[in-house]
Amino acid sequence: MKEFLKRKNIIFSFKRYGVECLSAMAQGLFCSLLIGTIIKTLGQQTGIEFLVTIGSYASSMAGPAMAISIGFALQAPPLVLFSLAAVGGAANELGGAGGPLAVLIIAILAAECGKAVSKETKIDILATPFVTIFVGVALSSLLAPGIGAVASSVGQLIMWATDLQPFLMGILVSVLVGIALTLPISSAAICAALSLTGLAGGAAVAGCCANMVGFAVMSFKENRWGGLISQGLGTSMLQMGNILKNPKIWIPPIIASAITGPIATCIFHLQMNGTPVSSGMGTCGLVGQIGVYTGWISDIASGAKDAVTAFDWIGLILISFILPAVISLLAGNLLRKIGWIRENDLKLD
Repeated sequence: MKEFLKRKNIIFSFKRYGVECLSAMAQGLFCSLLIGTIIKTLGQQTGIEFLVTIGSYASSMAGPAMAISIGFALQAPPLVLFSLAAVGGAANELGGAGGPLAVLIIAILAAECGKAVSKETKIDILATPFVTIFVGVALSSLLAPGIGAVASSVGQLIMWATDLQPFLMGILVSVLVGIALTLPISSAAICAALSLTGLAGGAAVAGCCANMVGFAVMSFKENRWGGLISQGLGTSMLQMGNILKNPKIWIPPIIASAITGPIATCIFHLQMNGTPVSSGMGTCGLVGQIGVYTGWISDIASGAKDAVTAFDWIGLILISFILPAVISLLAGNLLRKIGWIRENDLKLD
């Protein structure tokens, strides 16, 4: 059995399933739902209907895009990889609010089953797609609704707790989601899987921005403009190698997230009522801010909000950019003075 699994490149490990697959799924989400939301919002605000159509098509392909991305991370052979489109569509649809989590689990199982039978028969062109799709859709029918219900319940519990205790939960959600964003896992996929919106989503946005903008600004001395853009609009995950060498460099962004989280929930009542995945994106492509804005527009359309106020904009700008930059820079300079952060500790390769 060990030889068979080795030959089929089936490796049971947290790194492969919990890190590589989750990170790949986030890219699938970005290349479908997120970019679709950005294009659709741009079309709605400019009145260009064709952009709205493009964005809608892209967003509707979230399930297949996530599943194929997961298959790619698992190094699935072509017939398995292409068959995962149907699996992702089924799992995402049947999983409801917890669709992304259902896709993650079921796509992994279907892909590994497909890899196991790949090139084992003379009718591989039929056998491999059949097994992959049959296993994936069957599991979707059996498991996806339950997975979706559990994920949705956990997300609702977090959101309920945040509404009940906005200060404490604002700190907790902001710090944990911000840490997840910098770790080699996907904060976007986690927020999407838990359908994290509302005040909890706003706290998640704060935590992600604190890490991205925080690292971008405090490492400007070492990385200049390239580092500012790649971390501030890309990902703070670029600092993971440096964090392993000196974990103390993570202290300023974590402090920033612990401060901006409760400010977002208690003072500005910042809510993410756009797509849940946007809660875990921070300033990456400004997806977090676009998600908050689309939530405002949706609330206005439904009558839940009268208008977008200057206070709303001030809160979003302070939480997303100004406070993370100022807090992380001040804390970073203090740690440099006491020797906890040394020269080039934040240097990117």
